[in-house]
Amino acid sequence: VQLQASGGGLAQAGGSLRLSCAASGRTVSSYAMGWFRQGPGKDRDFVAGISSNGGITRYTDSVKGRFTIARDNAKNTVTLQMNSLKPEDTAVYYCGAGPLLSTTSLRYTYWGQGTQVTVSS
Repeated sequence: VQLQASGGGLAQAGGSLRLSCAASGRTVSSYAMGWFRQGPGKDRDFVAGISSNGGITRYTDSVKGRFTIARDNAKNTVTLQMNSLKPEDTAVYYCGAGPLLSTTSLRYTYWGQGTQVTVSS
């Protein structure tokens, strides 16, 4: 499975960005998908995740009510809609695919290359 993340960029505080993760090589419909982020010198932290059929979603507390994860298994894509952005959301965002929905990056088997999100105050 190859994952390609896109949609990052520069946004002002309070603005919005939409990240996409496109899968190729094989279908990801049997995988849970997650978004993680990593700031400079920091660990890769869980942001949001969605189960294989989309029925279960999880979010880290700091993004609840602002970010929404969704997936379209027919298109082999996962999106992360980010609203009300804050400077502390600045990081490289990675999408991952794994057998089960998890908040732990080690549980994800495949990773995209990352997309930079920068939020200015």
